[in-house]
Amino acid sequence: MSESTLEALGGGAARPAEFGHDALVVCDSLVRIFQSGSVEVQALQGLDLMVDDGEMIAVVGASGSGKSTLLGVLSGMDAPTAGRVRVGRWDLMAVGTRERVAYRREMVGFVWQQTSRNLLPYLSARQNVRVPMTAGARRARAARADELLDLVGVGHVADRRPQEMSGGEQQRVAIATALANEPQLLLADEPTGELDTATAQDVFDALRTANLEAGTTVVVVTHDPAVSAQVERTVAIRDGRTSSEVLRRDADGDVTHEEYAVMDRAGRVQVPREYREALELTRRVRLALEGDHVSVRPDGGARSGSRREVVR
Repeated sequence: MSESTLEALGGGAARPAEFGHDALVVCDSLVRIFQSGSVEVQALQGLDLMVDDGEMIAVVGASGSGKSTLLGVLSGMDAPTAGRVRVGRWDLMAVGTRERVAYRREMVGFVWQQTSRNLLPYLSARQNVRVPMTAGARRARAARADELLDLVGVGHVADRRPQEMSGGEQQRVAIATALANEPQLLLADEPTGELDTATAQDVFDALRTANLEAGTTVVVVTHDPAVSAQVERTVAIRDGRTSSEVLRRDADGDVTHEEYAVMDRAGRVQVPREYREALELTRRVRLALEGDHVSVRPDGGARSGSRREVVR
């Protein structure tokens, strides 16, 4: 008798669901180590992350925090060292070279910070969008390119080459190009890093349109924490791990942003440096379970005003 039959008859307990089984993107204790001569650099140190199908999230962190390494792994341009990482049906720990190429062509679109890396300078906007397209007649591909340019608000530059466009127009054409093969996941690495505030807003509006109207899941990596106002969820990375999340809530027209510490699969929580310094938290801390919360105290004992409580 099969295991599933036993479970149906009550003869065996069902296995617990795998971590992130219903998410589009799952990173489970993800590790990426770079070797430079005799020196090892651990860019990702057991990172956990889930992104649901249809979400638009931002990943923020200081330079060297691991956010760009994460994007490199999710894009298929870099291979993880250990842990588990899955995007849709693709297990990125197990794919070979040929499968990795297919993954990058079919599953993900990518937008770089540098506009010069996104577009071929000798082609028009329409021609750039058509380059990744692998199926369909020529006329159908041209129509699809025009549709995507209109979607992100730059239909008026269809016949212009990149040098004839503004930086913001180039980035929006880059988004259209990244959407050409209808990827499930769109990754953007600092897409507004070279733009002024007003132009950056146009680019974020284009990314939001791709998310809402094209149904594409969007992950934006940035060093700018102000991007939290643009997305429903912001994930902060510190020292190669997810450290906190900011959730955007809209109730009766009032928008609030709430920050939460993130507990990884091993039960670890990163305490922000300003908290550690204010309470003189060092190598050891005291934990106490107190009803509906956990208190964290310095090792030297409880002092007035030196108590940090984490609500569970």
